[in-house]
Order: sequence, then C-alpha cells, then structure tokens
Amino acid sequence: MNTTLAVSVVGMLLIAALGVLGRRKPAASLEEWTVGGRRFGAVTTWFLNAGEVYTTFTFLGLAGLAYVSGVGVVYALPYLPLAYVGLYVIAPMVWRLGKDRGYLTQGDFFADRYGSRALGTLTAVLGVAFLLPYLQLQITGLGLVVELATGDGSSGTASMVAASVLITGFVLWSGIGGIARAAYLKDALMVIVLVVLVVAIPAHFAGGVGDVTRQVLDAHPAKLSVHDDGTFDRTWFFTSMVTSLLSVMFMTMPQAWPSVLSAKDERALRHNSIWIPFYSASQAIPMLIGFTGILVAGAASGGPNGVLLHLTNEALPDWLVGVVVTTAAACAMVPSAGIVLGMSSLVARNVVRPRSDRAALMVNHGTVVGAVATALVLGIKRPDALANLLLLTYSGLAQMAPALLYALTGRRPLVQAWSAGAGIVAGEAVVIWLTFGDSGHAVDTGHVNAGLIGLAVNIAVGLLVEAALRATGRAHGAGAADDAECREPVAAGASVPSSIQTSQTSVQTSIQEGTA
Repeated sequence: MNTTLAVSVVGMLLIAALGVLGRRKPAASLEEWTVGGRRFGAVTTWFLNAGEVYTTFTFLGLAGLAYVSGVGVVYALPYLPLAYVGLYVIAPMVWRLGKDRGYLTQGDFFADRYGSRALGTLTAVLGVAFLLPYLQLQITGLGLVVELATGDGSSGTASMVAASVLITGFVLWSGIGGIARAAYLKDALMVIVLVVLVVAIPAHFAGGVGDVTRQVLDAHPAKLSVHDDGTFDRTWFFTSMVTSLLSVMFMTMPQAWPSVLSAKDERALRHNSIWIPFYSASQAIPMLIGFTGILVAGAASGGPNGVLLHLTNEALPDWLVGVVVTTAAACAMVPSAGIVLGMSSLVARNVVRPRSDRAALMVNHGTVVGAVATALVLGIKRPDALANLLLLTYSGLAQMAPALLYALTGRRPLVQAWSAGAGIVAGEAVVIWLTFGDSGHAVDTGHVNAGLIGLAVNIAVGLLVEAALRATGRAHGAGAADDAECREPVAAGASVPSSIQTSQTSVQTSIQEGTA
C-alpha cells in the first residue's frame, strides 16, 4: 500500500469515526434520528448546510470545467449566493411551520399545507427517485478520486465498497448528529486543502497565481473570453444556473429539509444565509486550478475531472496528496450521508407510514441499507447506467418549486392539491420527455435547460387546473377534504408528540409572520 492510499484509508476511517461519535444516545423516534430533536445551534447548522457547497464533483468538476470551457466556468458561481438571499426569508418560514406542525421531511410540508396525503406521497416518491442517481454519483466519484490519485484501478472499487459500508454504519448509528460531526472535519479539511492548492499548484507550474492568467492569456486567449463554440454554450449554462438557483432557493432537494428543521431557532438559519455565500466563493479556487491545468501538457490524461488530482500528484508529496484525497472522500461521504438520510426519512414518513416509532425506525434503517447498496451496485456494475438520469436530479426536483411557493404565499396555499400535483406531474413529464424522448436521446430544446421548460409547463398546467376547479365550484372551502384529512397530525400514520399537534391557527400565524 503506497503512502497516498494509506493516508486516504486512515482519513476515511477518521470521517466514519467522527460520524459514530455524533450519537449522544439511541434515537427513540424518527424525529430524534432525522432532525436531532431540533436543537442544533448556528455552528452545527452551518456545517450541515455547508456540506452541500462541496461535493466530490464540485471539488473536481469545477476544475475540469474550467480546463474545458475556460472563463465560462464562472457561470457556476452566482447561483448559490443568490439562492441564499431567498433562503434568508424562506428557510425561517419553513422552520416555523416545521416546529409548529412537526415536519421532518419535505413530504410532510406538502401533505400538511395542501391537505393531501397523496401529494405528500407523490413528492416523496419523486424525491427518492431523483436522489438515487445523485447518491450513486457521490459514491462513484469517490472511487474515481482514489483511482486517479493512486493509479490503481482496483483501489477505486475497494474504496467505494469501504466508503459505502462506513457511510451506512455511521448514518444508522448516529443519524443527523453523526452527519453534523463528520461535516466538521470535512469543511475544516476543505479550507486547509484549498489554501494549500491555491498556493502550491500555481507556484509549481506557473510561478504564482498572478502568472496563471497572464500565461493563459498569452498562450490560450480564447479561454478567457465567453463565446459559443464546442466547449461552451452560454444559453445552456445560464438556464442551468437559473434552474439550480430555483432548486436551491425553494428547497426542492429533500436532503436540505432535515438540516433546516434541525435548527434550534431562526437565528441559526439566517446566519447560514449570510455566511454560506462567502464560503461558496471559495469555489473559485478549483476553477483556478483548472486554468493552471490548461498550461500543463497531459493534465487531462485521466479526463477533465482528473485535472486537479493530476496536478496535485505532480506538485505535492505523497502524504499531502493523501490529505487531498481524504478531503475529496469527505466531499463524497458527508453529502452521501445527508442524501440517504433524506431518502430514508421520506420513505418511512410519507410512503410506508408505519404506525409506531419502532416500526418507523426499522423502515427507515432498511431504506438506508437498500439505497446505499443499490447505488453501490450500480456504481460498480453499471457506472453509466444512471448517467443520463443525473440530468434529472436538479431539473426534476426543481418541479417542486412552484408548489412550495404557492404554499408560502398566504394563510392558505394559492392553489389546491390537485392543481399543485397536476403541475408537478406535467413538469416532470416534460423534463423526462426532453431528456429521453427522441429514441432515448435528449430532444433539441434550443440549448435551454429542460428543467426551466418543465417549470413553465408546470406553472401553466397548475394554474389552468386551478381555474377549472374554481369554475366548477371546487374552490378552497368547497371541498370536503380541504381541512378534514390534512389538519390531522402531520405524520400521516406515524405518532407525533402532542406538543407539536397545533391548530390551523398556529400554521396561519406562522405564515403571516413569515410574510410580514
């Protein structure tokens, strides 16, 4: 075992060990396991939310994108800061409702606000389906990192298996508390490694940071201008940025809900919205590494995503390369843990709906094992089987945004459950057709992201269905199911502490405070 691999193995074990230590006591309920008793302060909440800033392919993919498309990569920078401007308002509103009504998942929100268990189940099923390729991507990316860094193909597969076992173990043992503890190490390592890389790699290959852009301008001036060619598509990048912006701002990714609902107060969430954009600005560092790679012959010998690791191997000693690999592994393991926690909570809470806390935990834990195992097997046996489905993760989940916005616009949702559900289904159908409709290949959309087109159809269909319902007398208050089913305890089959089974008035007050 070489030094790089040895340090990487020790690093992954350390990440898992911290995850195990995140358990204070055995979780007595799904609420304790998923949102940690809603007791996390500003620091812990920040680390949980910051975990989404850097995943494996953010860390490696931005460098590869800069290498391929040049300055066009900066289109990837604005959407997170802009999204957190909106989250400064939206996240506290969701938290207040969650605290009052006992939400644990995105599905709880939709089921309760719209008075429809069916809508809660629909959004939960879609959330699980669209998150699976994202989970596989993280696990596959970890294997790629180890393989590229060590030059040993078998080490990549072995590391995927080991990481999957470790992730499953500490998530089952500790729940969200373990994810938070592992996130501490992940982001601390991230800061250290970014500082090392931004100093060492430009200095080694170009003489310094300032020399990188000067040499790129001299040798590859086209890389510093934005233009549509075979390497960069302005329309696609811009519309994809807008789709990602809406997806993050309106919390359409199910794994974002536990980290928000676990906060002990609104102040913690507002601090996140202020400081995470500053942290996300550090994504410019992997981009700079990609620009450096443009100057180095053979930098992309392992593919564009391998540029950062190729330069790291050339510029740093083996033990320090191992630290970089550990950091990249953490960028896979911590987000993977959050993803699988979000998936399993949706299944236990909004799909299966067991009657007891014990049964809910059993369903939840079984889903954790099943989801990770499925993603691992697909990653090993069919690494490209879900490649196209990954396109649906953000575009598909973005279709939840209009329904969430409708539900936060006043005392009642702007539209009814049938309208919101019809919009979501129509939007998803359009996204799937545009992605796979032409004999298994993407339909030409004029380079516009399919998710944005789906959102337009989503909104149009939702409002048309609502207009039809109102024209036939089925407006709010006319339907028997409006309050009867949904204003029961939000768990929809699971037990909920009596302290959080509040009245409809409490929900209305929360909405009014959030929109004041």
